[in-house]
Amino acid sequence: MEMNINDVKNFLPHRYPFLLVDRVLELEIGKSLVAIKNVTFNEPQFTGHFPEQPIMPGVLIVEALAQATGILAFKSEVGKPIEGQIYMLVGIDKVRFKRMVEPGDQIRLEVEVMTVKRGIWKFKCKASVDGKTVTTAELMCTQKAA
Repeated sequence: MEMNINDVKNFLPHRYPFLLVDRVLELEIGKSLVAIKNVTFNEPQFTGHFPEQPIMPGVLIVEALAQATGILAFKSEVGKPIEGQIYMLVGIDKVRFKRMVEPGDQIRLEVEVMTVKRGIWKFKCKASVDGKTVTTAELMCTQKAA
């Protein structure tokens, strides 16, 4: 199941400059999601990180992965969020940064459900550019009721 940016905006409360998922390419309810983030030079972080050699901050790559987990959790659990309902990031484990991400890159965000226990979702996550892994992590999120 694909989702364009308008569909994504129905599942995430984030907006520019903090909406970091541009499109969902694949979604298997309760199992996995593949999305993309297009990295452009005009994003605000590149004016200071680093002006002579702009690179995407690792924390923003992790945030993009977290946003992808939120979409998957919503689609899997409630279908579509009601007003004020969001998924919150509650844990980050085993994060590794393997390569730099630069303007012009397209990040492929892959998230897979590992477990769901007492409302806490745990995901295995990977971000890659051109088939090369840039970041891996295990992320946890839970729903904050409206």
